[in-house]
Amino acid sequence: MSNLEQTLSIIKPDAVERNLDLEIKQMFKNNGFVIIKEKKIQIEKSEAEKFYKVHETKPFYNDLCSYLSSGPIVVMILEKKNAVLANRELMGATNPKDAIEGTIRKKFGLSIDKNSVHGSDSLENAKLEIDFFFKD
Repeated sequence: MSNLEQTLSIIKPDAVERNLDLEIKQMFKNNGFVIIKEKKIQIEKSEAEKFYKVHETKPFYNDLCSYLSSGPIVVMILEKKNAVLANRELMGATNPKDAIEGTIRKKFGLSIDKNSVHGSDSLENAKLEIDFFFKD
């Protein structure tokens, strides 16, 4: 299969807290993704700050970092043809109110901050984000 890509997906604290990780993983599988690796971890705020460094000038940066480090998360490497775009389509809009029916954020997102999942926004960032969590 050509164009096989890998992307990083994070099931965020709000979704893990509500025990939605299995259901969200199933949605990925139902949409043709293969979960290559996964682990449930809790990160420090300092690690979240490194992870979200691209957003450090934005007003929501501090809240974002506090939130990502507020509870356990599930990080996964997803693989599929055109995985980056396919994952962004499946996740839905950042604001669950704007997300279309059938997307993860429409179904589970609580707010623009607590929107249940993160996904890489480009192939370049996918590589960086995968290395961030899975540099074995």
